[in-house]
Amino acid sequence: MAEQTAAGDAVPAGDVTGAPAEEAPTPQAQPNGKSSRAGRNLPAALSVGFALGLSLIAILLWAPKVLIGVIAVAIAVATWEVAKRLREAGVLVPRIPLIVGGQAIIWLSWPFGTEGVVGAFGATALLCMMWRLFDHGLDAQPRNFLRDTAITVFVLSWIPLLASFATMLLLEDRGNLRVLTFMILVVCSDVGGYVAGVLFGKHPMVPAISPKKSWEGFAGSLVFCVIGGLLTVTLLLQANSMIGVLVGVAVVLVATAGDLIESQVKRELGIKDMGTLLPGHGGIMDRLDSMLPSALVSWLVFTALL
Repeated sequence: MAEQTAAGDAVPAGDVTGAPAEEAPTPQAQPNGKSSRAGRNLPAALSVGFALGLSLIAILLWAPKVLIGVIAVAIAVATWEVAKRLREAGVLVPRIPLIVGGQAIIWLSWPFGTEGVVGAFGATALLCMMWRLFDHGLDAQPRNFLRDTAITVFVLSWIPLLASFATMLLLEDRGNLRVLTFMILVVCSDVGGYVAGVLFGKHPMVPAISPKKSWEGFAGSLVFCVIGGLLTVTLLLQANSMIGVLVGVAVVLVATAGDLIESQVKRELGIKDMGTLLPGHGGIMDRLDSMLPSALVSWLVFTALL
């Protein structure tokens, strides 16, 4: 997700064991030798962002069910990225059951809805606990079992569980337009925060977690997202405009929180990005940080009020 004044929010500040903080990384240089205020290759980021956005819009308009497969692949890659980073920091999360169980959560939401999601989540959490308990053999004493299993369940909740709400939203009446609406709102939050933060950002929002995220940027996100909510809910979903205001405010709050959550995770791991798959953005998880919680609140609001 683009930061409100900078996307490079994952300033190394020690590892999960509490090591001393490190110095902030230097912003990445642009091809012309200049650094963007976002600390990223802005042309590459824009190109990748537009390509992803247009592809998702085309899928939603002409082949909505294909999005379930896209979500499943994205979640598998994001889970692998996070598990890899955690294992590099000495946290032994069981990657295979996490990825396989994450796929079960996504795909079982299609025929069984919330029952399929809850059942797959519970079964995967139990499998991960057992896997970690015996991953060194029956005779070996598990080490850091409580820490590793707790973080494993956190990852399971953070990525596949939250992503399943996008799938369930897609399967509702005019679900493709509901998903398109919440995606547009996340983009509005990103763009509004970035523009307002770069132009007016002076007051840090949570400097201990994301030093360059500002209250001015948050205000820009709020304005853009409320306007976006009014327009999309009214024009795309043909619903009461007040629902647009509500979902716009809700998306700003949780999208910002999702961004901060990933920032804190990366800060504790001492990394800048979860991966390198997307030029100018980082990894898949670096694009999903605000999308995942936004899928949940959008599902809640639309299911309850539409």
